Amino acid sequence: MGSGPVHLAAVDLGASSGRVMVGRVEPGRLELAEAHRFRNDPVRVAGTLHWDVLALYRGVLDGLRAAGPVASIGVDTWAVDYGLLDATGALLGNPVHYRDGRTEGVGERVAKQLGQERLYDTTGLQHLPFNTLYQLVAAAGTPQLDLAHRLLLIPDLIAYWLTGEIGAEVTNASTTQLYDLRRRAWATDLMVDAGIRTELFPPLREPGTRIGPVLPALGLPGEPAVVAVGSHDTASAVVGVPAAGEHFAYISCGTWSLVGVELASPVLSAASRQANFTNESGVDGTIRYLRNVMGLWPLQESLRSWGTTDLPVLLREAARQPAFRSVVDPDDPAFLPPGDMPARIAEACRRTGEPVPASPAATVRCILDSLALAHRRAVGQAQLLAGRHVDAVHVVGGGARNDLLCQLTADACGLPVLAGPVEATALGNVLVQARALGVVGGDLAALRAVLRDTQQIVRYEPRATQAAWRAAARRLGWED
Repeated sequence: MGSGPVHLAAVDLGASSGRVMVGRVEPGRLELAEAHRFRNDPVRVAGTLHWDVLALYRGVLDGLRAAGPVASIGVDTWAVDYGLLDATGALLGNPVHYRDGRTEGVGERVAKQLGQERLYDTTGLQHLPFNTLYQLVAAAGTPQLDLAHRLLLIPDLIAYWLTGEIGAEVTNASTTQLYDLRRRAWATDLMVDAGIRTELFPPLREPGTRIGPVLPALGLPGEPAVVAVGSHDTASAVVGVPAAGEHFAYISCGTWSLVGVELASPVLSAASRQANFTNESGVDGTIRYLRNVMGLWPLQESLRSWGTTDLPVLLREAARQPAFRSVVDPDDPAFLPPGDMPARIAEACRRTGEPVPASPAATVRCILDSLALAHRRAVGQAQLLAGRHVDAVHVVGGGARNDLLCQLTADACGLPVLAGPVEATALGNVLVQARALGVVGGDLAALRAVLRDTQQIVRYEPRATQAAWRAAARRLGWED
């Protein structure tokens, strides 16, 4: 690759925005710069919520052109959602959003048909109402699914449009509840028994695989290669955790909080299934053993309802609010859809006998106290279920900017919180590309050492006793 710095593009699509980041990599140096950012606005048509995937693709192309010449491109996005292609390779319709209501009640019906124990023993996945398995069962009999020739998860769809090559990267495939975790292959028996055509699913590929060159017709400078990365954004974010050693928990905190530990093998016990923990494939054959927590979505939706973007002021006011005045379960299904979040939080408080927050600041404090409690619960359960002691909690992603949440999480867990990098997902994406191109070498520990040497990390020490947190958890029916 030559002796100078290598430039690599990370395409990172999140639930509310997309961006193209350019990584500049050379020995002892790793820098990121934003080339382009664009909105990700879902669209409701005839009662169904869709992703506007063509607008996202246009944003990706605009970003790659703004990035200038790069050696390679990696794509990561959220999980579970997919596009359907016909026999000519044309997209049959905009992908349905995982927050759409079409899967309501489907998960319970499928679990009864196939057996919860079988589902978990095969796929290792927690029950989430929008898992790909349930989406496909909900779509059974629709003309679009009947006509489909291939199913591509969102990052694989973007990679296909860039290269013309079809495949499924394993870290995202493992989120579908249609992937056999032990065999590291599609769970075709489950597909057949659920009435899903096995031929829809393309060959699997590992992170670090060269997918192919960008199509010349796109006119991108330098015609770079597209490299498979941890295409589930959490897989890339976990690569971007600057941990030393294995005794750490991570919280990839954005719209969702993904809370867990990194393991060499899955945990498929009955206790793990009952605790609703998930086992997802990570980079280098690791297992992301984690629990999905509702993250900053309630805060984001509250800001939208209030029509304000002045979050720093609200956070300062929230820090002065009494702790634990009101707490709610962030994973209450009532909080999943978009809409008037403050009203739903108030209703949840009334339903459970909690004081109703009397101001936006009080609502923000309720959200963050509740989220820190959920972080505490998940970190504790992960250690117990996996038999893995942790010495620190790494918070990466947008939540690492939230000083109040990071301090509350340290207090709640009784452990130091190491916050940053905010751009862990893009950094993990870039590092896997850089290793594939031979710019950096080594295992995950070596990649994380690069992060510790080059990225800013803020440490929060726990400053509160655990008694108050235990009491607040008991109000939600959670026991240590």
